Amino acid sequence: MDASAAIEHACRHSRYLTRLLAARPETAEALATTLQAHASAAVLEEWLSETPFDQGDEAALKSALRRLRARTMAHLIVRDLNGLADLDEVTEGMTLLAELTARVAADQARTALVERFGEPRGETDNAVQPFICIGMGKLGGRELNVSSDVDFIFIYPEAGETDGETPTGPGKRIDNFDFFNRLGRKVIELLAEVTADGFVFRVDMRLRPNGDSGPLAASFDMLENYFVTQGREWERYAWIKARALTGGRHDELEALRKPFVFRKYLDFGAINAMRDLHAQIRREVARRDMADNIKLGPGGIREIEFIAQVFQLIRGGRESALQIRPTQKVLDRLEMRGVLTTETVGQLQSAYVFLRRLEHRLQYVEDAQTHKLPGSAEDQALIASAMGFDDYPTLLAELDRHRGHVSRHFEAVFGAQEADAPKPRAIWQDAERTDECHSALSGMGFTDAEDLAHRLAAFKSGSRYRQLPDKSRTRVDVLVPKLLDACAGTPNPTATALRGLDLLESISRRAAYLALLAEFPQALGQVARLIGASSWAAGYLVRHPILLDELLDARLLTAEPDWPAFETALRAQLEELGDDTERQMDTMRDAHHAQVFRLLARDLAGELSVEHLSDHLSALADVMLRVTLDYCWRKLNRRHCEVPRFAVIAYGKLGGKELGYASDLDVIFLFDDPHESAPETYARLAQRLLTWLSSHTSAGILFETDTRLRPNGESGLLVSSVEAFRDYQQKSAWVWEHQALTRARFSAGDSAVGEQFEAIRCEVLMSPRDIDTLRREVLDMRHKMRDGHSNKSALFDIKHDAGGLIDLEFAVQYLVLAYSHTYPELTGNLGNIALLRIAAQVGLLPALDAVAAGNAYRSLRRLQHGLRLNDAPKARVAPEEVTAERAAISAVWTRLFGEDANSPGHA
Repeated sequence: MDASAAIEHACRHSRYLTRLLAARPETAEALATTLQAHASAAVLEEWLSETPFDQGDEAALKSALRRLRARTMAHLIVRDLNGLADLDEVTEGMTLLAELTARVAADQARTALVERFGEPRGETDNAVQPFICIGMGKLGGRELNVSSDVDFIFIYPEAGETDGETPTGPGKRIDNFDFFNRLGRKVIELLAEVTADGFVFRVDMRLRPNGDSGPLAASFDMLENYFVTQGREWERYAWIKARALTGGRHDELEALRKPFVFRKYLDFGAINAMRDLHAQIRREVARRDMADNIKLGPGGIREIEFIAQVFQLIRGGRESALQIRPTQKVLDRLEMRGVLTTETVGQLQSAYVFLRRLEHRLQYVEDAQTHKLPGSAEDQALIASAMGFDDYPTLLAELDRHRGHVSRHFEAVFGAQEADAPKPRAIWQDAERTDECHSALSGMGFTDAEDLAHRLAAFKSGSRYRQLPDKSRTRVDVLVPKLLDACAGTPNPTATALRGLDLLESISRRAAYLALLAEFPQALGQVARLIGASSWAAGYLVRHPILLDELLDARLLTAEPDWPAFETALRAQLEELGDDTERQMDTMRDAHHAQVFRLLARDLAGELSVEHLSDHLSALADVMLRVTLDYCWRKLNRRHCEVPRFAVIAYGKLGGKELGYASDLDVIFLFDDPHESAPETYARLAQRLLTWLSSHTSAGILFETDTRLRPNGESGLLVSSVEAFRDYQQKSAWVWEHQALTRARFSAGDSAVGEQFEAIRCEVLMSPRDIDTLRREVLDMRHKMRDGHSNKSALFDIKHDAGGLIDLEFAVQYLVLAYSHTYPELTGNLGNIALLRIAAQVGLLPALDAVAAGNAYRSLRRLQHGLRLNDAPKARVAPEEVTAERAAISAVWTRLFGEDANSPGHA
């Protein structure tokens, strides 16, 4: 299509363009030569330069800016209606036009004022103060539509006064407040005044602090004070897209804006605030009969923006990647983070593009700021054709499809909260009447309801509940009945409800978590299932209520972890925090707790074996050690090299990849570095790493640590050279230290040091030993441990009693130390069950005995794990429950040590 045909086609769909080209034939000629060009910043500046104006000639300036606007509009209309420009090009073109004209207007207005009063200077350091024009709304988001007004806020940094230095000599001084308010009024006039050439943009200043009653321009201090004392929830929403267009010191402005918009916590209260705001809009739409408004009506553009922005308000403070402005990019990032599904985002993106394209075509007709569908048959046909449809009913059908998708997704996020069932609501209302409450709870299926009735009464009459703010107390009043209803459907409803009340009471002063549970009933159901299955899980949630957020996306609780991807994402998060050690430590703790919680959810759902769970927990701990080590090294002063020749060696449960939820980390530290400063440097590094791991912050701790397995134990150096470690293991280590070495491994740091450790480990394990002496020493150590964990009860202690876990572990360690010289494959850190299998393969154990003992070990670990999930003080069961397991482990013990595992000397 040639230029003339393209222009003719566009004119058929835009009466405004027809009038414009008739009045300005030169614009049509210019269009023909530039139609293939994008309306870039450079192109717009070139077009503006074609209409020169002198400083101080306001009439010429106004004419030039308005002619630029007309040319840009014509260019975008023709390109868009002929399929040469997509939505992004049109909105970016209009945004660039607004930026350029605002900047030119501000520069010209400022120059005129400076010539009269001199430069405005700050009180702090007498520095010249910039005029900052902030673009709000779609302008801030680089999404400006073709006939939009522009929302501005005018800001300057500091109070002070002008210096009075003018080109003609000393001039009158005025304060900065007066200077910048005058400047703001002139900018508005230069852009919005209607002249013979039209206008550039209508300017709306109602979003400024205190709205129409506030000053036109405000200082940083005035803005900050307003945010702190008067800023409302809807203003947080408005300031999401705020972007400085002119001036400088934008970093200082961002330092004010971001804490106001983005809370440090997960702010689920934003949902209710935005629901109220949208309800106001809906009422206004209904009052003014605006159902055909594609921006404000049901399923319109505003609802898509609300969906994107509410999650920015909720999560943006903790996820800086969501602190962006364009709606479509926000939706993409919400999909990437699993907040919205791929299907949801696809439908919202498709609807957004369709609605914005339709919006532009409605506005092209008369260059009117309209979002209302046409009423006349002529205009209906015009719009249908401009959108590429054969007729208007077909267009409406497609529009209705998109609006239906938007409305459905909007209701999923903002829909009214479900009412609670009448019976639990009545129970909570009468909670302080314990007898009636007891009876009603029994009727709901709560056994042993007396304890629950007393707990409800104590909660409602307690000072914590009574001292809550009204909004929080109202939310608790809504949540308790819902909690009771959810708990009634669990296998142990009373215990679940008691745990749930503990959780609810612990978070009652934290409005964000109350809002989360109030807004997302599915989260409350998940809470009931989890805490009903495990008292440890309930305690974990009480300690880390931020994990409630994890319950909103079921996919997170079922997905197999990708530890390399997790580590990459964690490192990226930490990098964004710069040198803020406290926030980095909190971020690592939050990330670790979230991953543990996801594993816990899968564990309680029966999706993970104990072995598989331990593998994941150990892999997660390795990630945290690697990342912690890297950051501790970076922050260490007086480093003698760039890359530390230092390694973290894991022992115990971490070394054997049998880590549990609450396991300590048994670690030692090795280095291989000849530099004279190395011992001191690496000792400081190790101490910093231990502090980073075990310090209590507002987010809790990462791990408790234990370094007593290092050479010479607590009396030894915190870090050892590789050579010193080798020497100690070969000459000074006790047999029990060699036993510990059987399940030690490199965990983090310099892999070359890790390889040296592994070589030493294998060398030590494969050293020839006198088997009788070894047997006696292992037995002596086992007897000492038994004496230290005497069991006077009638129950069987899964870990410590004869035929239990430690017997099997000692038996495997004995096999490794006794026979690795002959069978090197026994040195592999493969886990007890795999090593039993290898022992059988080389003839050290009967195959059936090895399999039976391995199965028994697995069964006992599973029992132990289940007891720990419900906070059993000791892992003990009735002996008859584990008769077969005890027998299988005792058979291996007797074969290796020649004594009955249940004999008095052993037991």
